[in-house]
Amino acid sequence: MLRTQNSFSLLQATAAVCTFAIILWSLGVPTIRFAEAANVKSFSDTLSDSAPSTVSNHTITFVTPTGLAAGETISLEFETGFTGIASLTAEDLDLSVNGSDQSLIDGAASGANWNVTAAGQVIDITSGTSTIGTNATVTIEIGTNATFATSGDSQITNPAVGSYWITVDVGNSDSGQSMVAIVNTVTVTASVDTIFNFTVNGVNNGLSVNGASTTGTSTSTAIPFGQLVADTPATLAQDLSVSTNAANGFVVTVQTDQQLSSTNGSDIDGFIDGAYTSSPTQWVAPSQTLGQENTYGHWGITSNDDTVTSGLTDEFDVSGNGEDYVSASTTPVEIFRHNGPTNGTLDGVGIARVGYTVETSGLQEAATDYTATLTYVATPVF
Repeated sequence: MLRTQNSFSLLQATAAVCTFAIILWSLGVPTIRFAEAANVKSFSDTLSDSAPSTVSNHTITFVTPTGLAAGETISLEFETGFTGIASLTAEDLDLSVNGSDQSLIDGAASGANWNVTAAGQVIDITSGTSTIGTNATVTIEIGTNATFATSGDSQITNPAVGSYWITVDVGNSDSGQSMVAIVNTVTVTASVDTIFNFTVNGVNNGLSVNGASTTGTSTSTAIPFGQLVADTPATLAQDLSVSTNAANGFVVTVQTDQQLSSTNGSDIDGFIDGAYTSSPTQWVAPSQTLGQENTYGHWGITSNDDTVTSGLTDEFDVSGNGEDYVSASTTPVEIFRHNGPTNGTLDGVGIARVGYTVETSGLQEAATDYTATLTYVATPVF
């Protein structure tokens, strides 16, 4: 009988508790709840390089629902495989809360200064008196991307290929876990065929070439000076065009097989007075000294390209008075250059005009067949 009474009393107590709870619920009185940690939100870790065994910067971002009290710690733990964590110091980290940078130090946390401690796979960032409010956005940069106050010089080294977790604990309340993927690099290869086109075009009468004016019309294959008039310069020109994708552009040179020569043994010598001038010099008339046949007439070359030679200099004084010439020569004379790809449409880059001037005196030997052959050589530079 006693056992029955005890059982009845336990049932009565249980019923009473249930009845009391129902009454409280119906009256809107809150029930008792146990405190529990909240999960951080929007937790991500962005790597600057996801290749295996490669140093990388980390940009970690999350939202903490509860926040952080003074003296509490943000703790980051990287899964085994990541290395170099223990060598990190305060200068290798940046901490910002809602976009506001915080002061990080290696010493003890104090006031607004947060302490940074790194050991093993864990980085702890401990507050002095600073707090983090509820639902605050926290960003932690680790590596050379940490540039607030001082610039970071140490980075974390990635593990082998795979997926790895990173956990965060924010004080005593919030925590979370994110993952990053370490993947092999992808090598992209391609090839581009070389493009190189060189054309020569004639120039009409009355057009300018580096300060001089043409006195006749040329073609792509002929420079017909015609009958020369004593003490009167004659100028013809040709237009050169280059299109190429060579990384370092191109060079164009011209050379002659001989000076303007006749079958009777006479010749019109190279500028100036047969001295075969190789440094561009202002055009002058032949000195016509009796008994010195090389002074009876001469011919030379000019260009309107102001970036010739390896120094890309204005050798022919294109930007000045112009009309600077060198002698036609049996060795190559540079007349056109550019140091990058070109489509052959812009002056000085893909187009140049080269001029040829000849002047004789009344002493120049008579002949109707003065002839020379010019050869252009255009060379891509890779």
